[in-house]
Amino acid sequence: MAFIITGDTHGMLDIGKIVQFFNDHEDEFGEDDYLIICGDVGVCGFDPDTEKEVRRIFRELPITVLFIDGNHEHHQKLNDYPVDEWMGGKVHVIEPNIIHLMRGQVFDINGTKFFTFGGAHSIDRYARIEGFDWFPEEIPSQEEYYEGLDNLEKNDYRVDFIITHTAPREVAAAMGFGEMSDDEIELRRYLQQIADEADYESWFFGHFHEDEVIEDTFYAMYDEIIVIRG
Repeated sequence: MAFIITGDTHGMLDIGKIVQFFNDHEDEFGEDDYLIICGDVGVCGFDPDTEKEVRRIFRELPITVLFIDGNHEHHQKLNDYPVDEWMGGKVHVIEPNIIHLMRGQVFDINGTKFFTFGGAHSIDRYARIEGFDWFPEEIPSQEEYYEGLDNLEKNDYRVDFIITHTAPREVAAAMGFGEMSDDEIELRRYLQQIADEADYESWFFGHFHEDEVIEDTFYAMYDEIIVIRG
């Protein structure tokens, strides 16, 4: 079993890295393996034709696609899917092999535990239209914050990996992103609390469009693809 982790794909804009990866590793991965995307995916996108093509590409991959939501998602479409349970956590099953891992959940995938928490602030929201290509739901609710802490507590604050869209406050600052919108201050502080209190091996996040490793633990993901063997 393998977990293949990468950053934002933005609909068709950055999906080529995934297509190239599986072309380069033909027959190496199969139905027991998982691709995990750290948000801004476009499975529920703003343009129907682009969304259709994104889903076609993911559908034809030999593995199961798992993703958290970023800020650039059609959150209304995404949240219209019924909430199911999968591997111990809440999900939206978009298609049989395309699954949205909801915020504040702990998933135990064949003995490997992941904590997931999507969402972030859109710095370009001024150029977007609410209800069309921007949604207030990009910022987590208090209920989602509480649920995340409750699920971590149930697991004694111990997981193997953490997958988020944005980064903990100190990690973002170390990357040069110390200035933030008021809308994201609470989210980064929340993630910092988890970074300080939880026990985990590695933390993967997207959002910043950079590939960087901070303190040998926090992985900013964009073009790079990392494979973890289970």
